[in-house]
Order: sequence, then structure tokens, then C-alpha cells
Amino acid sequence: MFPIYIFVCLGITQLFNLPLFDRYDWLLFFCLLMQVLMVRLGIESIDELKVITVFHLIGLAMEIFKVNMGSWSYPGEAFFKVYGVPLFSSFMYASVASYLCQFWRRFDVELIKWPSLLLAVPLAAAIYLNFFTHHYIMDLRWILFVLIALTFSQAQLTFNVNRRYFKIPILMFFLLIGFLIWIGENIATFLGAWQYPNQNESWELVHLGKISSWLLLMIVSFLIVANLKVVKSKIN
Repeated sequence: MFPIYIFVCLGITQLFNLPLFDRYDWLLFFCLLMQVLMVRLGIESIDELKVITVFHLIGLAMEIFKVNMGSWSYPGEAFFKVYGVPLFSSFMYASVASYLCQFWRRFDVELIKWPSLLLAVPLAAAIYLNFFTHHYIMDLRWILFVLIALTFSQAQLTFNVNRRYFKIPILMFFLLIGFLIWIGENIATFLGAWQYPNQNESWELVHLGKISSWLLLMIVSFLIVANLKVVKSKIN
């Protein structure tokens, strides 16, 4: 619901010049409205909102750094803009967290042969830090991919659809969701959410190499949600 809603809002604000506020500020208002409604209607719980808020902070920090490094840009004006980044942008990261939380709860997700927190947490931290450090030192993503493959080689995920249980290797799940996010990125850039340097003159398909970036970000997102669920289950 959340990602599709964001795409609809991007389309509306691109087609129509809404009065009073800049486009990015309208998008922030629409996203806040959706978030409030999802909590008030019981679609998302307060605990899920806390997880989503973590993703807001993680996403905003990355956006500010990447935009100021020239990786991409938000050319439109906005009142609610921090260091060149409109605040609505963090909702695009939060929508991924929203999906993961809903998927976990509604499809009765269980993890099989999940690695210990001593392995999963440092790996998630290393993946996230590499998004920043590769601008200054060697990009370690391929080393990280090897570590990911070794760490999660036996891990599997089970989920329930209409009382039928399915099982999928967690590495395949990461790849599929990362690919879907790349498709979503193409839709978002086509609708003018942000621009890569090669899209300044006209829209172009996002480079396939970005799939590896979104795959890593998806893994970080899943590890945060999964490890919070694991910790909460142990507490309960």
C-alpha cells in the first residue's frame, strides 16, 4: 500500500501543479497523512511505527550524504528541505520497512537457521557504512556479498499464504526484493522524485548496477527488522 501510494502521489504532483506549496512539500504532507491513517486504522501498530521511524533516520542520513556527494539530486524547491534533501524522501525508505513489518505479521514469517546476532548485526553495520566509506576508500561490496553468501547460505524463510506454507532461501528472497526495489526506483525517477546525473537532460533507465546497491540496502533493512523480531521474541 505505502509504495503504491507514494507512486500515485508522485504521479499526481507531476501532472498537476498544486497551489500554495512546492511539490516536495505536498509529497511530505501526503506521506504524513498516509502514515497517520495507517496507524489510526490499525493497519500498522505502534511497535511497527517505531521500526519505521528508525528507517526514516537511516534513510535521511544516507540521503543527505549521497546528495551532497553528487550521487543524485532533488532539483525541485521545498520549504522542508535539509541540505538539499526534501524530507519526504525518508518515506521511500520507510515504505520498505512498512512492507517488511506487514509481510512479517500477516504471512506468519519464520526464520530457519538464522545466524546469531553476533554475525548478523556487524554485517548489517558494515553494509550500511560501505555506502558512505566507498567514496573515500575501496568499495567493499563484493567482499560483503561473499560474507553475505557465507553467513546466510543455509538460512531460509517460511511464510503462510491461504494456509499453505512456502519456503524460500533467504538469499533468493534478498535478490527478488532488491530487484523489485530497482523497478520501483525506475518508476520513481521517471515520475521525477529525484535524478541521477545521467538523467539531468532526459530520463534514462537506472543502470542495472544499481541492483547490487538496492540488494545491499534491502539486506540491511531485512536484518534490522529480523533482528528486532528475534530480540523481541526472546524478551517475550
